Amino acid sequence: MKSVKRLFLIIFIVYLLPTFASAGLWAIKERPSRWSEARWSSAGILPEASDSEEAAIYVFSAMTGGLKGAVASHAWIVTKAKGANSYTRYDKVGWGSPIRKNHRPADAYWYSNAPQLVASVKGAKAELLIPKIEGAIAAYPYAEPGGYTIWPGPNSNTFVAYVLRTVPELGAVLPPHAVGRDYLPDGEFFHLDDDWRDLHVTLRGLVGFSAGVRSGFEVHFLGLVAGLDFSRPGIKVPALGRIGI
Repeated sequence: MKSVKRLFLIIFIVYLLPTFASAGLWAIKERPSRWSEARWSSAGILPEASDSEEAAIYVFSAMTGGLKGAVASHAWIVTKAKGANSYTRYDKVGWGSPIRKNHRPADAYWYSNAPQLVASVKGAKAELLIPKIEGAIAAYPYAEPGGYTIWPGPNSNTFVAYVLRTVPELGAVLPPHAVGRDYLPDGEFFHLDDDWRDLHVTLRGLVGFSAGVRSGFEVHFLGLVAGLDFSRPGIKVPALGRIGI
């Protein structure tokens, strides 16, 4: 009985307390009441695509809107081929055709929330990886209408996390508040990245863990992620994000 109480106490402190804190901050901050009032324009993070000849890849994440904006973010991928004069943005959304291409500016606010740059790759490495990214996007198993479930997945973060696992050379992991990122396609129980550097174990994205060079050590519970980042020393806090260097 004591062990059960300890387990519930750990869950409360590690997962629920940060979630309640994030919800409290969300409740008091100024925000748009509906999507039509939100800002969706460029946040001015990226330079003009024509300013550089080199290829580039960017992964962005921004807190989302509505009630889920208290604990969850939305992620997307941006690419630019060598010599291209424009960026190509890929998102997964919950309406119409799920995989959207260029439906917002590459570095746009998401529901008035400024995006966070999760990862960037440029130059010759980006040239090599862009075809792999495009192949992963084309192979994503939930790309048809109806292939979206807000929780536990597959959602927008499931899509981006799938691409990051399929192209581990990007060296990126979505932030802890990217709810849905740990949902593995086709009911898989575990996934070992192609380079053998990260292992993901999950029960439909609800309970599980990730461990490896990129992930550090993470334990997820009901879509909330807590853990340690070893490559960039820090801690991963549910709903609040990563805290560290």
